Amino acid sequence: MPTQTEELTTEGQRLSEQFAKVREEVAKVIVGQEELLDRLLLGLLARGHLLLEGLPGLAKTLAIKTLSQALGVAFSRIQFTPDLLPADLLGTRIYMPAKGDFKTQKGPVFANLVLADEINRAPAKVQSALLEAMQEHQVTIGPDTFQLDEPFFVMATQNPIEHEGTYPLPEAQVDRFFMKVKVGYPGFDDEKEIITRMTSGTAIKTREILSGQAILKAQDAVDEIHVSEPLKEYIVHLVAATRKPQDYQLEKLAPLIEYGASPRASIGLTVAAKAHAFLNGRGYATPEDVKALAADVMRHRLILTYEAEAQNLKTDDLVAQVLNKVKVP
Repeated sequence: MPTQTEELTTEGQRLSEQFAKVREEVAKVIVGQEELLDRLLLGLLARGHLLLEGLPGLAKTLAIKTLSQALGVAFSRIQFTPDLLPADLLGTRIYMPAKGDFKTQKGPVFANLVLADEINRAPAKVQSALLEAMQEHQVTIGPDTFQLDEPFFVMATQNPIEHEGTYPLPEAQVDRFFMKVKVGYPGFDDEKEIITRMTSGTAIKTREILSGQAILKAQDAVDEIHVSEPLKEYIVHLVAATRKPQDYQLEKLAPLIEYGASPRASIGLTVAAKAHAFLNGRGYATPEDVKALAADVMRHRLILTYEAEAQNLKTDDLVAQVLNKVKVP
């Protein structure tokens, strides 16, 4: 049984309930896509960034824009194209002849919620400029360095079927994303409801539920979520099983995985479990929290062999086998 110190504080409980209201508010606009909305909130609470993979027209842009309205924070959308330059993203210095000096013009990355649409359509130097901002939460323009406003959350998207004219993100850069989320088609009834809402001619207004300061408090509350030593060991075993599957009676996986998950996976699983527990009103994480998010945290951190590709296996298939084999505490 959890001890008293593992329960959410009164303030934490209140914030958890407020995030549930945020989700309900966004759901007034976004039909279905419950997993996408959950992952957006998880990423925000965990101070992580999301990489979304899905076909066009699945409400990815609308979801994060609506979320920003419900949270009362600044939103920015950047359409990545082959001719995009780092200055178009970060900003630049403009010479002012009247003053004989330079003025710094900040770019669209200076927002709280940033949508990097089709990130793989921009060349590597633009991708790396965004990833540096994600990692360091700061931007250097000329001789000056600017801290990005908190909270700072990036959702990058990429099309899974269109590869012509793209610049795929290197594995080392993809590893920096907290989670990779797959966005699928809505169900039959959901799509009927989408038609009803989007053809009514009436825009659905989103109420502001939280503020930027409340989000920062919620992130601090997530930091305080209790993770037991057995759960930490379970997380390490899950990640280790992708590196040395033979040590976990998973010999069949050895020829299928070229490189296992990095330590960022262990960190990501821990923080994700904390955020998931917070959203569920608990002050402690459980193995169920870890299992619910293992695929999202690890699917982009496994490098498969040609043999796995020949068998048409996906990383999700291998993560599922690891979850089935590693003993739950």
